[in-house]
Amino acid sequence: MNIARSDRPSISVVLPARNEAAGLAPLLAAVRLCVPDAEILVIDDGSRDDTAQSAERNGAAVEHHPYPKGNGASIKTGSRAARGDVLVFMDADGQHDPADIPRLLAKLQEGYDMVVGARNSDSQAGWHRRIANTAYNKLASWVVGHRILDLTSGMRAARADKFKEFLYLLPNGFSYPTTITMAFFRAGYSVGYVPIDAGARNGKSHIRLVMDGAKFLLIIFRVGTLYSPLKVFLPVSLAFFGTGLGHYAYTYTALGRFTNMSALLFIFAVVVFLIGLVSEQITALMYRRD
Repeated sequence: MNIARSDRPSISVVLPARNEAAGLAPLLAAVRLCVPDAEILVIDDGSRDDTAQSAERNGAAVEHHPYPKGNGASIKTGSRAARGDVLVFMDADGQHDPADIPRLLAKLQEGYDMVVGARNSDSQAGWHRRIANTAYNKLASWVVGHRILDLTSGMRAARADKFKEFLYLLPNGFSYPTTITMAFFRAGYSVGYVPIDAGARNGKSHIRLVMDGAKFLLIIFRVGTLYSPLKVFLPVSLAFFGTGLGHYAYTYTALGRFTNMSALLFIFAVVVFLIGLVSEQITALMYRRD
């Protein structure tokens, strides 16, 4: 991808960082080598070490958070500050290889609006993470009707104008990749994938398995409700209705009457369907463009 030499960089590389001072110098040098004319932004998310100073010493612009706000909040801060027409996002913990950036940009040039670095199975940190990501990918693929290779990858390149349309939707936590991926599909934008190898992170992960495990489960529900809520609520409604119908058939045959349990199941079916219908309308309003 040709990078125009001007006061306005065509590419901005955004790196959220929290207590990543130890590994920033070699990472920033590698990024500069791969995209020499890019704007590099490090978002210091309330670090307690010399993350900001290390970034500045190595030629990166720094945006500061006075306290830790989360990965998603750093992505939003970096996106607002970035001047490039293309935004490249990657982690500052050493998991992502800057050598993959040109491959993402080349794929973007094929007509895509966002390109995601899809990690192979060997890149998943632990069997639990591998199983969870596989489940997310399959569910998301079913919801959107397109194959999604990596729903939660933090390495991606996107056209800035389109990415910034959805900043208000992004959560402040670590599930921003899920939200932005579903938002792009919901808006009808093109999403492509490039296979990457993700290495082991430097230092300690900020993701806590026990506490954040519950949040990961909520992602499954977010996937459906972000894109098409009725596609998730309708099967649940039909399940309640079918169970109620079966229970009614049994009680009518065995007892000759309509029981309260059958009525309750039918009511649940109607309520779940109406919730899905209302959620569908709210989702349509969320993605409406002025």
